[in-house]
Amino acid sequence: MRELLKVSDALVGLRRMALEMGRGAAPGSRPTPELLLVGIRRGGVPLARRLAELLREQGVPAHVGSVDITLYRDDAATALPSPQVGESEMPIDVVGRRVVLVDDVLYTGRTVRAALDVLLDYGRPASVELAVLVDRGGRELPIQPTYVVLATSVPPEQRVDVIEVDGGWRAVAEELPK
Repeated sequence: MRELLKVSDALVGLRRMALEMGRGAAPGSRPTPELLLVGIRRGGVPLARRLAELLREQGVPAHVGSVDITLYRDDAATALPSPQVGESEMPIDVVGRRVVLVDDVLYTGRTVRAALDVLLDYGRPASVELAVLVDRGGRELPIQPTYVVLATSVPPEQRVDVIEVDGGWRAVAEELPK
């Protein structure tokens, strides 16, 4: 097991990310009175909640929603014989709003593609940005994060796990079972 991201570095990165979001620092984005952070179940939801807290500390109102992508996966029919579908929640209307999708690890881009499909079922946002704790590389789709704490390269024979530790997160890479 190899440590990719320490808890202290993750928290510093999340603070920086919240500052950038609050300023509308992403190209083409603008500050908004009500930002909607949408966590991708499961790993993205606690990160979205933490980012919302950090934004509120800056005086930036932020709502938190969540999406479950189970039935939107492109392999749902073959990989999920008995899917366990979770709940998607949108506390405010997405139409015309600046939305930030939040996830713990970005790999192929397929999870984000599915999350976009779920989000668009709720309406058409003004813009959608992506925030991730770890971008491990290896994209199969042309999807890139707007905000990222750690960008690294992890070989396909390893997986990246994000572990919640005392209100923070650490990321490790480890070999997949053979």
